[in-house]
Amino acid sequence: MSLGKSKKVLILSYYWPPSGGSGVQRWMYFAKYLKQFGWEPIVITVDEKKAAYPSLDKSLLEEVKTIRVIKTTTREPLKLYSRLISGSANAGIPQGEVNTSSVFKKIAAYIRGNFFIPDARKGWVPFAIKAAKHIIVEEKVQHLITTGPPHSCHLAGLALKKEFPLNWWVDFRDPWTTVFYNQQMFRSKRSASKDQALELAVLQAASGVITTVGGELVQRLQKKVPQQRIEVLPNGFDAELLATVQAEKKNDAFHLVYTGLLTQNQAYREIISALKQVKKQRPIQFSLAGNISSSIITEIQQALPEIEVTYHGYLEHAAAVGLMKRADLLLNFIFEGAQTEMISGKLLEYFATGVPVLCLGNPNSAAGEFIAQGSCARIFLPNQQEEIVAFLSECYKQQDTPFNAFSNLQDWSRESISQQLISKVLTLD
Repeated sequence: MSLGKSKKVLILSYYWPPSGGSGVQRWMYFAKYLKQFGWEPIVITVDEKKAAYPSLDKSLLEEVKTIRVIKTTTREPLKLYSRLISGSANAGIPQGEVNTSSVFKKIAAYIRGNFFIPDARKGWVPFAIKAAKHIIVEEKVQHLITTGPPHSCHLAGLALKKEFPLNWWVDFRDPWTTVFYNQQMFRSKRSASKDQALELAVLQAASGVITTVGGELVQRLQKKVPQQRIEVLPNGFDAELLATVQAEKKNDAFHLVYTGLLTQNQAYREIISALKQVKKQRPIQFSLAGNISSSIITEIQQALPEIEVTYHGYLEHAAAVGLMKRADLLLNFIFEGAQTEMISGKLLEYFATGVPVLCLGNPNSAAGEFIAQGSCARIFLPNQQEEIVAFLSECYKQQDTPFNAFSNLQDWSRESISQQLISKVLTLD
């Protein structure tokens, strides 16, 4: 049954430009292309002066300059948490892992995991609800999207669905209760049960659920809500950006590149071991960019004294794509515990460059199946050291970087996936 002809869609997203990182890009690009396809996206987010963003990328503001955005205040403890464990308002905001290297940090993780359910950003919920109610009434909005993490965002959707006849879809960029880092926060059974109850209430009340990958994550969700409608809308790459960014190699060195978040929860040490075994006949450069601790960078530099290791810090999106394009081999490490539930937008951008890709993770996963389609891309388990060395050596011997072809790559563009969003989620029979 049609919900009307309104082409307005309200998007509740904690992450929004000038926030940096991969979490912001999914709905930033959806909003961009919805606008191009004749829809009117209206975004409610957090004022960046109040938000706990681990990184900023002001260049992303250009992508959404025509999008209507309402910013609210929030109440949350993450900036305080960050200062307590790192001395900085942003440096200690958790990403991809929970630091439990000291007794104090273990206590902080316990507090975060048991006193802030579903997450430490839930203080934004009442402000998001208040702003959304005003927009829904004034603009006669019928379509609502909430995207998480933070999954507390969905609690705002749950409250709004109870009050208004909305076509409300819940977007899981990452899993909720089963996300791998929950196990690092010493959650009690009572806390875990409370979180599961919140997730189930959201899943049951929503009009539908969107995930970034199929497979195991969809199966888990269907087990919880068998009758619920679930659509897979993967992350993608922006073809406009990839076509715009030009980059040429400056020398004959073999150039490895890693971009993104890198933590102790990823198998980067296996690459260090493999690089030590490659017979070096020409210089090797290893470039890293993103949110990476100084201790990991120092570890890599000290372990590879014969290799030029350069850390570029956190780069704006276009600069990161330019670095990818200058590579001879792109590296990717899937988080332990998240092997079957994620295909990052970064991996899509890797493939869009045409540069060969080496990934360490589970070949029998959604990411593994995706990588296997590349003509010069491989994914290995971290303990497959012999195979890793062989592929590294094969790429190293190539004087000209081979093109990593991928059939039907255009189907993974942000534009194409936005069309699927319209046909599957915003236009109902």
